[in-house]
Amino acid sequence: MKFSTLSSSIFEQATGDYHVTDDVDAQAANPYTPHTIEHCLYAKNRIDTVQWHLEDIIRNPAIEPQDALAIKRRIDSLNQERTDMVELIDSYFLSLYKDVAPLPGATINTESPAWAVDRLSILTLKIYHMNLEAARAGAGPSHRETCSARLSVLTEQKEDLSLALDQLLDDMAQGRKYMKVYRQMKMYNDPRLNPVLYGRK
Repeated sequence: MKFSTLSSSIFEQATGDYHVTDDVDAQAANPYTPHTIEHCLYAKNRIDTVQWHLEDIIRNPAIEPQDALAIKRRIDSLNQERTDMVELIDSYFLSLYKDVAPLPGATINTESPAWAVDRLSILTLKIYHMNLEAARAGAGPSHRETCSARLSVLTEQKEDLSLALDQLLDDMAQGRKYMKVYRQMKMYNDPRLNPVLYGRK
């Protein structure tokens, strides 16, 4: 099975599982064996799905300021978890291809495989929600037509991204491309690097 197919299948499963309760505070049981790539993919989409819905909630114009602040901090925490998970998935690819010797003239890609996987997870969410909007009974015909057109574009984008991801992985397996992982080194969450947190005047 191509990796994009595996990823999409698990992302769709995780997105569907979330919407059984549609509750950002609901606890989810990851159905896959810990320390497997499948487990990581499911967890990755769960993080993205919860963050997606928190981003919706925080845009409620009637939200209380203290509630908005709490959600913003939760979004920041989830964003860090998302980055950590991407790096974990990239570690999987580094291990998978560690014995592949780059061919003469091998090139590096503009993004690592896991960041393409990250985009695929977000596209799964966009497609899920755009599909809901395209079929929303209470919306007018113009809204549904616009959303249907956008859904077609998102579906094409997903197909293109899936193909590009699988081609990248094949190139890496054959030594035509190689990867490096640059840890994100986010500064705003680090009390040693954020001057507001470490108290610099």
